[in-house]
Amino acid sequence: MYLADLVRDHLGVASTYVHAPKHVTVGEPIVSDRRLLKWYAVHAPERAIPDEIDRLARRAFEPGGIDVTGLGFVVLHRCGSDFYFLLTATWRNENELWETVWFKDGERMAAFAPFPRPGPHVPTFCVWELVPVWHEQRAWLRFLVSKREVRDVEQWHADRYVGPA
Repeated sequence: MYLADLVRDHLGVASTYVHAPKHVTVGEPIVSDRRLLKWYAVHAPERAIPDEIDRLARRAFEPGGIDVTGLGFVVLHRCGSDFYFLLTATWRNENELWETVWFKDGERMAAFAPFPRPGPHVPTFCVWELVPVWHEQRAWLRFLVSKREVRDVEQWHADRYVGPA
């Protein structure tokens, strides 16, 4: 039976994996005359993202770093003890979500850097990161059906998620 073979050989989940909940919080947005990015942090409830990592991640948006424009959001995800993903997503072509991925791997790296993505089939968002992504998809739909004026951008910006992931 193909399902038994699939489960045995291609499930994509290690038999030793134990899934645990995480939490989504919000931070100060990235704001300039070229962009407005909501800020989300994803982490285990007992392992908040240290302030120094948050500051380091924000430095990635300084000139020469992550250069995106428009409306979107950032997800700073603490994976394990000291590995972090810095995911930047912006809305393009009316209804497309474009993504830039940076990372920091513990003390081995002094700063965040672009995440290498070789090959045509690459990771996008994990189950925890999808929580703010899903919220942002619905917030963007509400924005798209608005008049898309300044007050609508302000409403979109105020619409952020905090809670379990």
